[in-house]
Amino acid sequence: MPSLKLDLPIIEHPDADPLAALHLAGEKSRRPRPLPMTMTEARERGWNELDVVFVTGDAYIDHPSFAMAILGRVLEAAGFRVGIVSQPDWHSCDAWRTFGKPRLFFAISAGNMDSMINHYTANRKVRNDDAYSPGGRIGLRPDRATLAYCQRARQAYSGVPVIAGGVEASLRRLAHYDYWSDKVRRSILLDAKPDLVAFGMGEETILEIARRLDAGQTVRELRDLRGVAYVLGAKESEAVGSRQRAVGDEPAPSSANGRLLTADLQLPSYEAVCADKPTFAEATKLIHNETNPYNARGLIQFHDKQAVICNPPSFPISQAAMDAIYSLPYTRRPHPSYTEKIPAFEMIKDSVTIMRGCFGGCTFCSITTHQGRIIQSRSHDSVIGEIETMTRDPQFKGVISDIGGPTANMYEMRCSRPDVEAKCRRQSCVHPTICKLLGTDHGPLVKLMKDAREVPGIKKVFVASGIRMDLARRSPEYMRELVRHHVGGHLKVAPEHSDTGVLNLMRKPASDDFDKFADVFERESKKAGKTQYLIPYYIASHPGSDLHAMIDLAVFLKRNGYRPDQVQDFIPAPFDVATAMYYTGIDPFTKKQVYVAQHLRDRKLQRALMQFFKPENYFEVRRALEQAGRQDLIGSGCDSLIPDKPPREALENRRREANSKFRGEFVHTIPPKGSSPAKGKTSKKQSRHGPGQGYRPGRRSTSD
Repeated sequence: MPSLKLDLPIIEHPDADPLAALHLAGEKSRRPRPLPMTMTEARERGWNELDVVFVTGDAYIDHPSFAMAILGRVLEAAGFRVGIVSQPDWHSCDAWRTFGKPRLFFAISAGNMDSMINHYTANRKVRNDDAYSPGGRIGLRPDRATLAYCQRARQAYSGVPVIAGGVEASLRRLAHYDYWSDKVRRSILLDAKPDLVAFGMGEETILEIARRLDAGQTVRELRDLRGVAYVLGAKESEAVGSRQRAVGDEPAPSSANGRLLTADLQLPSYEAVCADKPTFAEATKLIHNETNPYNARGLIQFHDKQAVICNPPSFPISQAAMDAIYSLPYTRRPHPSYTEKIPAFEMIKDSVTIMRGCFGGCTFCSITTHQGRIIQSRSHDSVIGEIETMTRDPQFKGVISDIGGPTANMYEMRCSRPDVEAKCRRQSCVHPTICKLLGTDHGPLVKLMKDAREVPGIKKVFVASGIRMDLARRSPEYMRELVRHHVGGHLKVAPEHSDTGVLNLMRKPASDDFDKFADVFERESKKAGKTQYLIPYYIASHPGSDLHAMIDLAVFLKRNGYRPDQVQDFIPAPFDVATAMYYTGIDPFTKKQVYVAQHLRDRKLQRALMQFFKPENYFEVRRALEQAGRQDLIGSGCDSLIPDKPPREALENRRREANSKFRGEFVHTIPPKGSSPAKGKTSKKQSRHGPGQGYRPGRRSTSD
């Protein structure tokens, strides 16, 4: 495999790089335009037909922090005509006909988030806002958006290939536990019925799909691509099943329609993982052991008689390709048709992405699964060039809100031994200890940070992405630069917990790592003559975290003077290792039993303990302490979390909550006129009376 020379010799894509040569003729010489969202805009470009139509659950923001913008611009740069259908009304397929029949394919995505996580909290309550929608409004995308969008694409134009991608499709490409329905669901390929799922970061994959379809190939001929998953037909599935039964688990190519497949490893079937939780845990282990693109085997999972094939992941893209992608002519703004602010854009509009991927491998996080474990970094000149472009925007105020990525300080860090990296199946490069082969030099990042803040027109460059504290402490120079120049009074960090057992299950460093980082941070802040604070983030109800662990965390917070304003509740996202722990009660890699707080009442107690200082949490905290036998923490002692007597605010809050439960919603229902509930059944919504209807329908009111 050829290597790209940075500070370390690293393996890159073994074939010609199709992304590095991207260009957009003539577009750089004039002000960039957003991709069209209407046929009128398409005709203004001289397009009477589109090649690819993107359908997304997010508002269309032409900024390189949003997948649809990146993928659309990549295809446009390669000469394809692309349109965006953003947050369409899914109750009909009219929106899917906005541009007419696409010549090549529909590209479907639920958006930057899984639609269920976007819609519901950890307590399965509907969220009050949607950061990816105009005005933060909810309800602009359906639950399980990929399913609805693929269905409407089929209805709009039969015969047009449908390619699903994005986080939702990627993390649901095989049988997975779904927290919101509390069951194991089939591969999204069988429910949404796309022709292909392009999983992971899809620039190279979608470009190859477009080029090969444009060259006259059929969608079935694309099954040899890396980074795609698909379903075999009945006869093909039977043939693959026979071959697998013949060779067992030994790696061997399978053949379908005379073409070589890369699927080598058969996973437990959908029926098997539904019926047996240890089998589900074992399947999770097998899947996550096949994520290194340099040694991953393809996967086969049968759902009844149908085989779902998941090819090995795509190779990491080169630095030249990263530079090409981020140098495309984005407007860096929402489409001009929007009149309301979009919260996600307001947060990231002045940020700069310098890398992608994460080798942390945290069990509760989907970043490693989606973006890959191998870090892919932009060049120094590419990042500085983007910052210089931002300074020429009259709306830019001179402040970079964040320079980072999934993790702020993994820039240009890679394995120092490509030959070992190509064989490695380690889930994390930094847990339980930092691998001795991992290059952890912060030098390139420090230089980038210094040069970024010296660009004319730049007033401040902040680091708001997560800091990997165990790596940061290895570089005194980085800590000095970070604390002196890139912190705006507060720095967010994520120790996540204080309990050693929970941290091991999370694949996070021990709690003293945070203590040591905090000491260095405080010392450097004092040297700089600044008063700055850390804002630590912790997770409640993570697998392994019981009441005793959360009480210890609460005591730790009190002793150190931390009062978190925001609390993270563990949400079992599809595909994550921690989700398998939550569902099965088993660590997939050690097969040891894991405590899980599954009931809402238990999760509520853990959440309250993290904010023990709030009066409204008094009774929940007291219940938790009494349940755990820790009455020693009730009273006026140094470590006491709550006083012996409830404060007045706690009593008033409990009274308000009690009153809110008796506003008439639970009085027996008067059925609408002309209807009668079935015997023995009650209405789902118990309301006292309908709008404009009194308790006794037909009776004249006193105002008549």
